[in-house]
Amino acid sequence: MQTTPDHARVIQLTSSYAPFDSPREPLDAGDLWSLLWRLDQAAGSANRERYYRRCALALCRGLRLDNHALYRFIDQTPSGDLYRLLPTLVYRSRGKSLDAHDQKAAVEQLLKLRADIMRMGAYQESWVRTWPGSGMQDVELRERVFAVLFTALQGQYASFARLLLVIDIVIANLLVGLQLPEEIALMRLVTAFSYPDPADAQVRELFFAEDG
Repeated sequence: MQTTPDHARVIQLTSSYAPFDSPREPLDAGDLWSLLWRLDQAAGSANRERYYRRCALALCRGLRLDNHALYRFIDQTPSGDLYRLLPTLVYRSRGKSLDAHDQKAAVEQLLKLRADIMRMGAYQESWVRTWPGSGMQDVELRERVFAVLFTALQGQYASFARLLLVIDIVIANLLVGLQLPEEIALMRLVTAFSYPDPADAQVRELFFAEDG
């Protein structure tokens, strides 16, 4: 089946952004929101926290957001707290705007919806060796569970996750402004903005290294 541009974007936005799963499409603000979600999920793993923060900060520089309050927020906010605190960035970027509180509430709700979509897309990552229910003795019941987890859910998710494409634009409008940053290719991020090179053996080794 041919992959549409929208489908390719959704696949990238819900990917792990790990060195073995590096972006194939140019990156934009939507990829930044996904990287921040990944950074939150990496809380407690120093190596992965460092990796995702480097990715996010490099993308900020590539999108010319290094002078924006968002850059300092990413650099200074502990992993695990980024999505929770990101809505407060409205107050820093919008100042004492009369509707800043409403804008914060909008960002908060959009990020909650975005996080739910990301969790649904990443749920299989926790299945290290097998899938829930794979050891059930009743073959018919086991196959029904399999059908829901691997066929029905994934089939519906492909359409539902397209919401990310709209959500990401509106979040960027609220936090960055109506003039959205342009997208940037991965190799340019690597060569010009110090994005971790997915082909670098040391980058891969550190990503998978156990925290000591």
